[in-house]
Amino acid sequence: MSGDDAVPRRHRLLLAVLVLVWAISWPVIKVGVATVPAIWFGCYRYVIATVCLFGFLAARNELALPSRSDWKLVTISGVLQMGGFSALTGLALTVLPPGRASVLAFSTPLWVVPLAAWRLDERISKRAMLGVAIGLLGVLAIAAPALQRGGHGQAPAYAMLLGASAAWAISIVFVRGHRFDASPLALAPWQMLVATAMLLPLALLVEGRPHAIDARGIAALAYVGPLATAFAYWAVVEVGRRFRASTISMALLATPSLGLVISALTLGETVSGSLAGGVTLVAAGIRLATMGSAIARGRRDVPRSATLPAGPRRA
Repeated sequence: MSGDDAVPRRHRLLLAVLVLVWAISWPVIKVGVATVPAIWFGCYRYVIATVCLFGFLAARNELALPSRSDWKLVTISGVLQMGGFSALTGLALTVLPPGRASVLAFSTPLWVVPLAAWRLDERISKRAMLGVAIGLLGVLAIAAPALQRGGHGQAPAYAMLLGASAAWAISIVFVRGHRFDASPLALAPWQMLVATAMLLPLALLVEGRPHAIDARGIAALAYVGPLATAFAYWAVVEVGRRFRASTISMALLATPSLGLVISALTLGETVSGSLAGGVTLVAAGIRLATMGSAIARGRRDVPRSATLPAGPRRA
């Protein structure tokens, strides 16, 4: 056997659990930001995840300071891919339903393609360009009905989700061009520490001093911090060592669709024709854009798992 056929069953199960954990996290975060201010929620989330991953690495005797070169990656990824993504998606979820939000937030690969062509001199195939165009049509299909009705204050939320997706894409493109001194897992708690350091003063400035957290907020954080952030980052690094990048990318495409189904079942989110069509177009576009479309020129080999989300960042 070769390739993914040789992957043990436990790692296949781990990939499936990862997708499920992230899908569930979207409605959970929706519940959380209804009781905890969105930026504070992101801050608490990364405090919990930072402690969990520092403890995990310390138990494995793998805890170490990043090198000078890796600190640049840690800072950019912590600010954009973790802190920025979490704050923007959390704020958007105070307005939009989680299923719809997850689809737009996971449109990141659509922005990676042109950014990689510009920043890394990657040659982009016609199929990839077609995929980006189809994906963007899906984004418009999801957002257009609400905007046509006047938006009901939703336009800024859609802009936040697209901004979060773009921030994640910028981080991914930077990671692709970075030569790692340490593993992505070893750098993860430091990235989360940077995200916490960014979100704490931002939360104080925008949302004021923290208040007591009720039972729903505690439950949401108890899921999102240890599971959807700390565990999920370890899991994505672990499966990244076992599966081809294309396999992981396709598996992760199921996350927003599954999140939409879970949101519909648990929170009563309406799945309209435009939303279903948009989900299909976005998924098809991402599939075309990432299916062996880019040929890097002078690109360094990096751990592929480092380009994947650490949660719905990942929300």
